[in-house]
Amino acid sequence: MRNFLLRYLIPRLGQYFMVIFLGVTLTFIIPRLSPNDPVERQINQMTMSGAHVNPEAVMHLREALTEMYGLRGSPFQQYLAYWGRLLRGDLGPSLSTFPTPVMDLIAGALPWTIGLLLTAVLISWFVGNLFGALASYYPDNPLMRLIDVASQAVRPIPYYVMALVMLILFAYIVPIFPFSGAYPVGTRVQLTPQFILTVLKHSALPALSLVVIGMGSWFIGMKSLTSNIISEDYVVYAENAGLSERKILFSYIIRNALLPQITGLALQLGLIFNGALIMEVVFGYPGMGMLTLQAVMANDYSLIMGIAIFSIIGVATSVLILDLIYPLFDPRVRHQ
Repeated sequence: MRNFLLRYLIPRLGQYFMVIFLGVTLTFIIPRLSPNDPVERQINQMTMSGAHVNPEAVMHLREALTEMYGLRGSPFQQYLAYWGRLLRGDLGPSLSTFPTPVMDLIAGALPWTIGLLLTAVLISWFVGNLFGALASYYPDNPLMRLIDVASQAVRPIPYYVMALVMLILFAYIVPIFPFSGAYPVGTRVQLTPQFILTVLKHSALPALSLVVIGMGSWFIGMKSLTSNIISEDYVVYAENAGLSERKILFSYIIRNALLPQITGLALQLGLIFNGALIMEVVFGYPGMGMLTLQAVMANDYSLIMGIAIFSIIGVATSVLILDLIYPLFDPRVRHQ
């Protein structure tokens, strides 16, 4: 246990906090290299709206906004104040939807993205890996051949092109699913069976576009990995020893081929915090991708920083969780 803490757990926790520290520091530095001043931009928007503003009121407003955006004092003082606000969960107000806090905007968009992308990634990962292993172990099966051809066909297609194809086919030509949004306009958000069914119906089409593309990639990757493992000596020995095909497939082939796929899954789960930007724009889905687009278009640097911080923490946390559970899948790590 002591060796595990000293040689495995503590170094990875150190890497985890170091990645977050460096990433958050970069999110502090990069926006401040921009020539745009968020305080002056906010004041200019108010004066350009045609409203008469007293010069003294403008001065007080400038001081209040400077304090609110954490721009008071030297760069080092701003940096310390920035970490202090961040540890309190305060990312400041959004410039584009002032004075709404950035945390409120992210809290409103993140559950939609996690619910959609997490489900789509897990389904595509499980189905793609399973069919990839089956296609490699049973190369003459007609169904596996068909899935192989379909995976080769859809893999090079960008997911946003697939989203457009799905939208045209199943929302316009054959109107099975709604074509936009997470729920109809005017619907009250509440945790009821009727509302949940409405959300699932609206999410089915964007999720399907992600699953189809993701499944093709996982399928091809798993098939390539298992094709090499099938010829290994221990697999041949297991076959000659008379073990069942199911035992060989799941305990000898898939288990060994799954390790790189688990690493890829952890990275995919971390990127969920970015959102599938173009897909969410195509379907009008109110997730992190749509929020990111709005932040970039409005030059809302507070919101951009908040989204970047959540993305950094999400990726780092996913990799940390992978490192902690990896010994369960690979005995060599436990041995070391």
